[in-house]
Amino acid sequence: MNYYLNRYALRQQLIETKPSENLGLIVVIPCCNETALITSLESLFLCKKPICITEVIIVINASEIAEQSIINQNLETLKEALLWSKTHTDDKINFHFLEENVLPKKHAGVGLARKIGMDEAVRRFDSINKDGIIVCFDADSQCEPNYLVEIEKHFKNNPKTPACSIHFEHPINGNEFLPEIYDGILQYELHLRYYKNGLAYAGLPYAYHTIGSSMAVRSSSYQKQNGMNQRKAGEDFYFLQKLIPLGNFSEIKTTKVIPSPRVSDRVPFGTGKAMQNWLNDGSNQLKSYPPNVFKDLKMFNELLPNYFTTDKVVLPTSISSFLQTIDFENNLTNIKKNSTSTSHFVKLFYNWFNAFKVLKYVHFARDNYCADVSIFDGANILLEMMNQEKQQNTKDLLLKYRAVDLS
Repeated sequence: MNYYLNRYALRQQLIETKPSENLGLIVVIPCCNETALITSLESLFLCKKPICITEVIIVINASEIAEQSIINQNLETLKEALLWSKTHTDDKINFHFLEENVLPKKHAGVGLARKIGMDEAVRRFDSINKDGIIVCFDADSQCEPNYLVEIEKHFKNNPKTPACSIHFEHPINGNEFLPEIYDGILQYELHLRYYKNGLAYAGLPYAYHTIGSSMAVRSSSYQKQNGMNQRKAGEDFYFLQKLIPLGNFSEIKTTKVIPSPRVSDRVPFGTGKAMQNWLNDGSNQLKSYPPNVFKDLKMFNELLPNYFTTDKVVLPTSISSFLQTIDFENNLTNIKKNSTSTSHFVKLFYNWFNAFKVLKYVHFARDNYCADVSIFDGANILLEMMNQEKQQNTKDLLLKYRAVDLS
């Protein structure tokens, strides 16, 4: 029996239909209290089909203590989706629907739903002895028509990559949402890109987007890192932080996912929650991290190799103060003992000083040394630090950052 499935899977086999020997991609979609799942399924169905067979596993889920209205919506969604699937058949793509409406209240949420679907994807690939690609998508997202073929091509052309993030762009205009929603998502996406590019400016090894609807992983890599976690939010961030240190993590920039900018109360943080907070706040300017934190991180990164030969390194005050709160000296001693070269030391150090600690540092510096700034000001300052031209308005700023991420 497959070791991962025997040790870490929460379910036995859920899909009875035997997979095709040519199965290569499985898209997993968690779905809870959704009214527009069909739109996402249509987007995938209309994609240009890759050489391999694609399957889509939709995990319609709710907590055992969910309100009856959520259960009713899930049942209606399942009914609609099953009817839709009967009139949308294609030899190259198959849809499977899993009903999980009594998830244990302690873990019920997007992480557990993703795990159930991704574990079943592992089981299906294992049954045909194939190291296929598991793709994460959301029930309120859409994608470009070349989405599936570009994922297939990317993993074929990058045989050493364990996983990747996929370019995403929220809609920032239109008639589907209120104007304040488009204004809010424009600034929130800019915040995401500002932070990611701030880490890249500092030279840190985990400057990647971690968006749950925009990532893909090899089945073998998924198993190697013990699969998806059961977090109710932030599952994507924590999951990818286990994969990035494996090395050869990559990005797909030749297609894009289009996540929804809608408000949501299903998770304690993330895009939906950020949009709700935006509306509740009533401000017209989103606040984000001070650009000085990226300057200090850059200086720290440049000085870090010196620690391999000496303990006397003069660091920015915010960095040195933060390091005192996380037992830096003892950890530094242990890392140096296990390092065989400067480059090996740096790699081991960043395995310890990981993305979680960096985010904690950013919050520490913001709270104690430099206050948040408007995302407009912060993103423009970072552009100047990156030797890029400042922009005159928030929309142009976002478009500029999108272009930087695609370069």
